[in-house]
Amino acid sequence: METIGDDRTVKAEVALAVLERDDCWLLQLRDDDEKIVYPGQWGLFGGHLEPGERPADAMTRELNEEIGWNPPGPLRHWFSHDGGDRIAHIFLGKLSVSISELCLQEGQEIQLVTLEQIRQGQIWSHVCQETRPIVIGLKIVLERWMEGLNE
Repeated sequence: METIGDDRTVKAEVALAVLERDDCWLLQLRDDDEKIVYPGQWGLFGGHLEPGERPADAMTRELNEEIGWNPPGPLRHWFSHDGGDRIAHIFLGKLSVSISELCLQEGQEIQLVTLEQIRQGQIWSHVCQETRPIVIGLKIVLERWMEGLNE
């Protein structure tokens, strides 16, 4: 959380994309950099909102910065989750290009991953040659997805 001039705190906000293709989700293996949140773990693409930025605009910007992809239309806002220290805005969309057309510009690896692999809590990294955990927030997103399937 950030403190503003009159001692009020403002929660950090992030925009994250559930990009689906062939019944899989596109995930990023985050860098092994201890200065970032969830280093070396698998998560969704996205990032922090800049001051005054709307979540949908941040989502588009982050996808372009991280994988060099501009969605053909706006992604659908699915839900927002207040995790205590930050608010995550989750967007849904179809990945309209093959993974080979993406240019990974942040993170170590990119994969299309089945929901079953995500449920296991760890995913094999071809780059690191070992399994790596998923970020805790991805479990919340998966639970919400499964609830929607059961309705």
